Amino acid sequence: MIQKISFEEDLELKRFAATPKEKKPRFDWGTVLGENRLHRPEIKIDAGGAERDFDLAEIADTIGNALTDLLLSRQENDIYTEVNRKFVASVAESVGEVLAKQIEQGRGLKLSTHDIHLLIEKALIENDAHDVARSLMFGRIKSAQQVERAPVSIRLIRRNGQVVPWSESKIEIAVRKAFLALHLDSEPAIEIARAVTDRLNSGGQAFINIEDVQDAVQEEMMRQGHFKVAESYILYRAHRSRVREEEGLAPVDESQQESMIVVTEANGENTFWDGLDLKRRIEFATIGLDLNLDSEEIETELRRSLYPEMKRADLQRTIVLNAKALIERDADFARFAGRILLTYIYEEVLAWDIVRDGVDGLKEAHRRAFKPYLKRAIEIDRVHSKLLDFDLDKIAAALDPSADLDFDYLGVQTLYDRYLIVDKTARQHHRLEVPQFFWIRVAMGLFHHEKDDREGYAIRLYNLYKSRRFCSSTPTLFNSGTLHSQLSSCYLYKVDDSIESIMHRGIADNAFLSKWAGGLGGSWTAVRGTGGFIKGTNGESQGVIPFLKLHNDQLVAVNQGGKRRGSGCAYLETWHNDIDDFLELRKNTGDDRRRTHDM
Repeated sequence: MIQKISFEEDLELKRFAATPKEKKPRFDWGTVLGENRLHRPEIKIDAGGAERDFDLAEIADTIGNALTDLLLSRQENDIYTEVNRKFVASVAESVGEVLAKQIEQGRGLKLSTHDIHLLIEKALIENDAHDVARSLMFGRIKSAQQVERAPVSIRLIRRNGQVVPWSESKIEIAVRKAFLALHLDSEPAIEIARAVTDRLNSGGQAFINIEDVQDAVQEEMMRQGHFKVAESYILYRAHRSRVREEEGLAPVDESQQESMIVVTEANGENTFWDGLDLKRRIEFATIGLDLNLDSEEIETELRRSLYPEMKRADLQRTIVLNAKALIERDADFARFAGRILLTYIYEEVLAWDIVRDGVDGLKEAHRRAFKPYLKRAIEIDRVHSKLLDFDLDKIAAALDPSADLDFDYLGVQTLYDRYLIVDKTARQHHRLEVPQFFWIRVAMGLFHHEKDDREGYAIRLYNLYKSRRFCSSTPTLFNSGTLHSQLSSCYLYKVDDSIESIMHRGIADNAFLSKWAGGLGGSWTAVRGTGGFIKGTNGESQGVIPFLKLHNDQLVAVNQGGKRRGSGCAYLETWHNDIDDFLELRKNTGDDRRRTHDM
């Protein structure tokens, strides 16, 4: 029966061992023993807590099944032959002889399934049938029992991202197969599996990847002097890795990942993510929408590209991007993706959790977090302390988070990136505002000076904002209620024909206006054209173009509040001497020193 198993045969053997019994040809190997069976009441089999009498026919059947899988993997059709029946009977009888010797010494035996497999394996090795013993190992993988000597805290992360309990017996089986592949006694597998378990368990890790476990196994093999086995094990791993890459098995379909994966938190700790919050987010995001995918299909799409031990921030970012990618399938997914992003904004700002508090707790979370938000924003000089003059309880009671359901993804993302106040004094920057805090802060800033019913005015304007029936200009949204309430959108100016007016009015003053989110529009017609006489220096003017280039670069350098690009326009009447050069300022060709690409 001796034959070295190739890598390809090994894969075939693994496939046949995993194939259900009803899909494989089965033979009555128990009958090969005839009447020569060992029936002794002193031997009991413990199968999952239930005891039964020992029957040597079961041994023969186990050996025969392992032989069948091996021959099927080699595409041999003649399996239940006379030679094979004699082989199975011989090995089974040798197992029976070992047990009979134990009984003759007056010992009552109680054997587990694990013990039976070890006896069969030893008998196969003594009969020089290492390939059949290896086939037996493949059959043991699914039924491997937990034989840990002490509680093991570590959890194993499979290649598909699933987290499973540690199983020392499966380590032992893998090591046994490595020994049997070289026709060696697999007894050292027990000590190697124990050493690997003890070493990794004492390392303090809560989770460990399968590749790291295999590294530890091969290191332990070499530490115990089994260098040939370690070499074969390393080559086998390299070959299996190459096969997975060629067959596309390494990156499993993310949509089929198990629900529970390990996530690395911001503090470095690893936790389980079971996807329950994702289900709640989907329930919230689909309110009132008629989408062309059901909840399970949506969850599958949102789980794409998730992997074990990814950072919590990367997990959230990936889910949002996957939601955004669905917009091309159905227009309503624009609002769906916006709501998914909103749930993460709520959790960042409100100390609200979608699983613990639920959607029903959003209004209360807004009310509860409103005063602390204002106090913190005032403390870091982002909001003016005059807003505390309002009746904050009345204002907070008017907040309506259900209005956020009207936002689409672009609206929520724009608010998050540019308009919501950010606390940058902490090591990790975070938003202080949710959309409804933002709208009410702008309304409160505009009506602070009202002497009568300022809260009523602010709430009425807030209601217009939240319902999207009215919206103020960007500078108002940026600055209302802050320490610099510059609310104007656009500024018009005129530059006179002097270096003082050009540099102060045309450049410096515009920089201050642009800083606080103002758009600029100015007339440069009064500046003399190219070749004009300069009395003070008795020289000739370079014209208006070089100064417009300066103005263009000032808009780039001083953008609008650090939140969006500067905006500026320059006007020149058609009779001006530089009108031809002026009309070429936005061209992409020519001397770049005479081009203003950002005006």
